[in-house]
Amino acid sequence: MTVVIIAFLVAVIFAANQNDVVGWVVAVVSFGWLALATFVVLSIQRAARRAGAKLAEAQDAFNAATGRAPSSSSADHGGTRVVTQRNAADGVRDLKLDHSFKIVQVQARVVEEERAKGAAANQDTIDRALETIAITATNARDMLKSSGAGDEPVSGTIID
Repeated sequence: MTVVIIAFLVAVIFAANQNDVVGWVVAVVSFGWLALATFVVLSIQRAARRAGAKLAEAQDAFNAATGRAPSSSSADHGGTRVVTQRNAADGVRDLKLDHSFKIVQVQARVVEEERAKGAAANQDTIDRALETIAITATNARDMLKSSGAGDEPVSGTIID
């Protein structure tokens, strides 16, 4: 762009000094190139801004569809976001955890039914149900612990 501007200025100066038609034709041609270069640069800048806005809009729509907060990159366009993908082991773990929660619900219902009987309640049934709840809860917590981690808190991505 700078070269085109310099060429235009040189053409105008030579045309003005020599005052001939060829000099002015060269000045007009160089002005045309300057106008074309300006148009191209401005068009590219506008297109880049629109593309950035569309990309940010698409990312926010994706985040909204997956239940995540809108990205901060729509404001600053400079962040990198690491997304982990679920693997087959995650699905199996989730299935096991779901089963554990169902067991706890069933055993809690057994305890409630036995307690509702009052004095006729079978204390052994209540004790077995509470023991099953304790074992199931322990197993479920072990599934949540990070591999190789002792009693450290569970780490990972929260999915709403």
